[in-house]
This record gives sequence, C-alpha cells and structure tokens, in this order.
Amino acid sequence: MVVGRDQRREARRARFQQEFGRNATVALELIELTELAWHDCYNEPTFSDEILDDLLLVAGGSIQNLVHGAWLAVTDWRDLRVAANELRSP
Repeated sequence: MVVGRDQRREARRARFQQEFGRNATVALELIELTELAWHDCYNEPTFSDEILDDLLLVAGGSIQNLVHGAWLAVTDWRDLRVAANELRSP
C-alpha cells in the first residue's frame, strides 16, 4: 500500500508534538521540505524510519538543530548517522 505525504504527516504528528511541543507544525513542515529534497537527491519518495529517528535525535526538540539534521540528511545521510551515533554513545 502506497502511503502519501499527508498520511505520513498525520502518522508523525503525535511524535512531533511530543518532541517539539508548540513548534510541532513547523517541524512537520520542515520534514515535508526534507522529503521533497530527499526525492530530488535520492529519487525516493521519503527517507527511512531510521533516518527520521536520527533526525529527531539530533534535533533534540530544537527547530534549529532539526534544520541542521535535515541538511545533513539531504547532503549525505551518513553524516547524519555519525552525528546521531555520537549522541547514542555513552
């Protein structure tokens, strides 16, 4: 079953409200822009759930950090993975 952008947005809404509070809508809009850029760069409709997890970890509830994470994801997702793994390590 194909899941469209609107369905992905609604499926993510609760998690984004928890992570970003009153800025959840802005964060969701940024993720949609990231999906568009992802499609242009990688010819895939969206990124994996693992990339989304990395984005949210790197963001830490901050829109500014989410912007940086989105930039990493689109320019070279491996850099995002490195940044997220650094936060995961003790």
